[in-house]
Amino acid sequence: MSSGEAADTLGLRTRTLYRLIDEGQLPAYRFGRVIRLKRHEVDAFVERCRIAPGSLEHLYPDATGAQERMEPITSSTASSGR
Repeated sequence: MSSGEAADTLGLRTRTLYRLIDEGQLPAYRFGRVIRLKRHEVDAFVERCRIAPGSLEHLYPDATGAQERMEPITSSTASSGR
């Protein structure tokens, strides 16, 4: 597949794809000025990047803390009937 097709498949810009290739994270092949990638190697790269369940907890707040922050605030003026 072409580098443009691979970038589209991965949802990346071509420049980012070239960086991954240059860093050795994604194998690619040069034929003159043309860079090609093997579809099964792109698919294998996607599988290696799979996120393990439970590894993203640091990206979202604790659910119990969020509920505590969302409880309505009661004021003393509302309860006094003014």
